[in-house]
Amino acid sequence: MSDYIIEAAYAVDSVQDITSLKLSENFAKEIGKYHFSTLQLAFDFYMKYSKSKGFSARKSKTFKNSSGEIYRQMFVCHRQGFRMEKYYTMEKRKKEPRLDTRTGCEARMDVKFVPEIGRWHIFYFSDEHNHDLLDTQFSAMLPVHRKMSEADIMQMMNMLKSGISTSQIFGLLASQAGGYEFVGYGPRDMYNEIARQRRQIPGDTARVLKKLEDMRGLLHNLFWSDGISQLDYRLFGDVIAFDATYKKNKYSCPLVIFSGVNHHNQTTVFAAALIADETTDTYVWLLRQLMFAMKGKTPTSIITDGAMAIRNAVRDVFPEVRHRLCAWHLIRNATSNVGNPSFTPKFRKIMTGDYEIPVFKRKWVQLIEEFGIEDKPWVINMYEEKHMWATAYLRGKFFAGFRTTSRCEGLHSVVGRYVGSRYDLTSFVEHFQRCVAHMRFNEFNADYESTCGVPVMQTCIELLERYAAELYTHEIFLFFRPFFSRAGSMRVLNIDNTDDCIKYIVCKHGRPDFTWTVDFRQEEMIFMCTCLRMESFGIPCENIVKVLVDRDIREIPRSLVLDRWTKKVKSALNDPCGFTRDAVVISRQSALVEFSKQLAAVAAKVPERYEETRDLIMGLYSSYKAADEGDNQPHSGVARSSNPYVHPTTGGSGQPSKKKKRQRCSVCQMEGHKKTTCPWQKDIDNNVIENEAIGSDDGDMCTEATVELDSDS
Repeated sequence: MSDYIIEAAYAVDSVQDITSLKLSENFAKEIGKYHFSTLQLAFDFYMKYSKSKGFSARKSKTFKNSSGEIYRQMFVCHRQGFRMEKYYTMEKRKKEPRLDTRTGCEARMDVKFVPEIGRWHIFYFSDEHNHDLLDTQFSAMLPVHRKMSEADIMQMMNMLKSGISTSQIFGLLASQAGGYEFVGYGPRDMYNEIARQRRQIPGDTARVLKKLEDMRGLLHNLFWSDGISQLDYRLFGDVIAFDATYKKNKYSCPLVIFSGVNHHNQTTVFAAALIADETTDTYVWLLRQLMFAMKGKTPTSIITDGAMAIRNAVRDVFPEVRHRLCAWHLIRNATSNVGNPSFTPKFRKIMTGDYEIPVFKRKWVQLIEEFGIEDKPWVINMYEEKHMWATAYLRGKFFAGFRTTSRCEGLHSVVGRYVGSRYDLTSFVEHFQRCVAHMRFNEFNADYESTCGVPVMQTCIELLERYAAELYTHEIFLFFRPFFSRAGSMRVLNIDNTDDCIKYIVCKHGRPDFTWTVDFRQEEMIFMCTCLRMESFGIPCENIVKVLVDRDIREIPRSLVLDRWTKKVKSALNDPCGFTRDAVVISRQSALVEFSKQLAAVAAKVPERYEETRDLIMGLYSSYKAADEGDNQPHSGVARSSNPYVHPTTGGSGQPSKKKKRQRCSVCQMEGHKKTTCPWQKDIDNNVIENEAIGSDDGDMCTEATVELDSDS
């Protein structure tokens, strides 16, 4: 064993040695020089390397000598090997199988113990992966990398003792880390750690831990939209929904949230507003501010609850946009206006039925005559507005799966967990943004789920199914997959070749009297079906899938792919988060955070150590801040406004609060300093309330914030 050359610079004898490693581009070439005092340090070393590269590691084969001592250990990529065949052929599954992450990857690192030097040495290393490596932002989400540090556990348990809920603790830890994606673990990991900590505590004690001013200086209407929401609107703003909710702040100002659907079929927030009243003029102002914030991009479809003020405003600002009335509100109105319980389910069936227009008209007449309500004003008005609610008239119009404002109502329920009627405007906006940040974290998790593995194929059309799994996000793929199964029950009755296209007449098995026609233009690879579901939902119907199979087309043609449902929809944006981060700076920051946590864990135990550490840190902070202070330029143009009156419909006193408030920074919203001395001035975009909305033409992170004058004052 004299061939082993030991270099002190490559010795790893502690966790600190691993933490301080600089993983350069040439690191893989030098990896064979490292040697370790223990086997666990060798594994920790490979874990750090795997995280930096976009995969995770696990222990594999272990070799022992005659004395039962380990002398050799293999560490492999987490995608090594394959899932057992029985898990692919299970029948009568009760739930969707887990994503298949095993690809037979052969990347690994082998270490063995060298008795002559008393250390573990790397004798085999392969970095050849047969799969794509994850972005570093996603590698931290791999289960083996999701670990809470001792400092985080200590802080979490202390906050639990203070009565802070578990979900709020995760939000606070995310704020400290600079965002949910930088925490390094998820809520489930935190819940598991809490359970583990409680199991270690005997007895029942563990289980008990459970803006512009008007002439009177009063804010009238407030609208805001941050840079990430504006980027989301660019991608998903084709369909928006909005309505008002109440009792979300101490002034009882109605809260209006503009929302849509992202590529994971999740609700996403485009903008929000607090308004003084619900008049047509107010909603017109609101929609115009939305257009200003979104650089003039208009939606193609809008869903509302049908309030007259909203209808008038939509007609004024968006005369060409399709306006759909919420089905849930219509059904509720049908019950109250007709008064016969038997009418409601039949009305619902006609409203949601996928009929041809002549069939709809015939069924409507039959329904009205059956209940003898031909002369009711509500019935007459509903028929006049049938193009706003009847599926027969909305077929082929894209609404991203929206039929009701229930998404809005569900969103209001989520917001209610973050904000309450006791909050003033400052607290309300802060907590509302925390709610939005958590929704974005859910999207981040969904991005990870769609990236880290491949669903198990379950249909006989495997090539098309696999292509769809690689193309669409996981949620959209699960919505689309049943169409492959249904395509297997479709029949092609006739094929008619015309001058400009090929017409396929298809029907369900056993239903030759009920047919659809699929037009296929071979030169442009365009498919159009008379069911119009592709146009309505942006996903090919089973009739089109049947034609694809019949023509042995193995990939979904580009004409049938709606980008908004794909995994790569955000790749068109150079910087979807609205800001850039230098990788070296991130690495340094992560290392400093980890060192700081370890220091805090030991320094906080003794009062003298705590004070000494605090003074040293604050001294360094003040010194560095003074050096950078010249770069912080004051920003003018901030308008001041007093609190609004309590909304008159609530019967409040109508008097603005006179309680003196502490000085609060307009940049970071913390108390005790102002914007010109804020240490985060360079890193956080200003939320400024001015006479006009504030924009950014280059797409940088910005916040649109607009308040309205009361013109009568």
